[in-house]
Order: sequence, then C-alpha cells, then structure tokens
Amino acid sequence: MPYSQGPPVQGRGLAHRDLAINSTGGVLFHGGSLFSSVELQAMRMDGLMAHVCGESYVRTDQPSTPAIRAQSAINTVPRSLHARVALARQSAAWVYGCAPAPAVVSLVTDHRRRTTALPAFCDAVMHQVTLGPCDLSTIGGVPVTSPLRTALDVAIHGQDFWAVETLKSIAAAPGLRCPLHLVILSLESSVRVPGKARALSRLREALRVSR
Repeated sequence: MPYSQGPPVQGRGLAHRDLAINSTGGVLFHGGSLFSSVELQAMRMDGLMAHVCGESYVRTDQPSTPAIRAQSAINTVPRSLHARVALARQSAAWVYGCAPAPAVVSLVTDHRRRTTALPAFCDAVMHQVTLGPCDLSTIGGVPVTSPLRTALDVAIHGQDFWAVETLKSIAAAPGLRCPLHLVILSLESSVRVPGKARALSRLREALRVSR
C-alpha cells in the first residue's frame, strides 16, 4: 500500500474493538483536554507522542488505526457537530488507510438536515450533499462515508496527484470489499454528476494499472 498510515480497515468488527480509545485515559489525546496543545507538541518533540490530525496526538507505542484516525479528524470540529457530519473524500480514504493525510478535513452533511456552520478558522470544510441509506459507516464511533461512497467521491472530487493511487488502494484493501468495477458501474448508472467523464477516466486508469 503506497501510504504509510498504519493498518487499513480489515472488517466490520474493527470499529467495535477500538471504541475504548479516549482523550483522558487511552492512547489518543486532544489538545485542551488532559494536556494543552503546547504540552502535546513538547511530548512529540520528546518522542512520546506522534501527531495524527489537527490537535490530536497518539502515543508512539500505539499504531495508528482507522479508529484513531477517525476520532482525531472529527475532533477538528466542535463536539456539537460530531453526530451531524461524516468524514468524507480524502479524509475518509485516509481513515481507511488508503490516502495521504489531508491538509484540511473534509466533512459532508445531508442537505436535508439542518446543521450549523463550521466555526471560523476551523481546519475542516463541510459539503452539503445527498446521502443515501448505504452511504455511511461508523468507525470508532465516528460517521465515515462507506468505502463505495468514498471511492466515488475520490474519483469525482480528488486531485490528480493522489486520486488514482487512492482508488487503487481502496480496491486492493480486502476488508473494504470495493472493487473498481463496482465503483465504475455505480458511477455509470448515476445521472447529472458534474465531472463524471473525468471521474470515469480516473477509475479506468486505476483499473488498468492495477492489473
């Protein structure tokens, strides 16, 4: 796998096994909870912590898991929004261990739900989209777009320098069960999708180089 993010998702049971992670007595620590951001940065310089995302750090003796990545990413936004948004696009692919860490956390919320705007200077961007009943999964207690929805979003919205590699990684992860031909069929059957031709080109290129 081209991205060194720790183990990818290996099945449905993973989210339940990692639910014990917390910011006060576990392995994942968020700035302003038990320690300040300055203290966590100092511990990182001392080799005790590794930065994950935003102001979240993990103990260096703990491998980065999908649950850790999901919980660190969602903590870039206020807790009041956690149940109203889902990690998506590159951020979701990163959670699955299939993409490089995003510079800004991507979130989606269903346009039919009322939600508040993100606070100023937040390290996240929120997109209002249509979410179907099978478009969301839960990892470490955090809503994340499903592997299929994530692959579709990466093909449509991803950047050229990482989109094809990420699609290859999603398809290659056995626990995600998201072969590229399924993603192509899903996109081909969709209507009124901006950027559909480019997305299909990316998917077919990922399929070609994966053979």
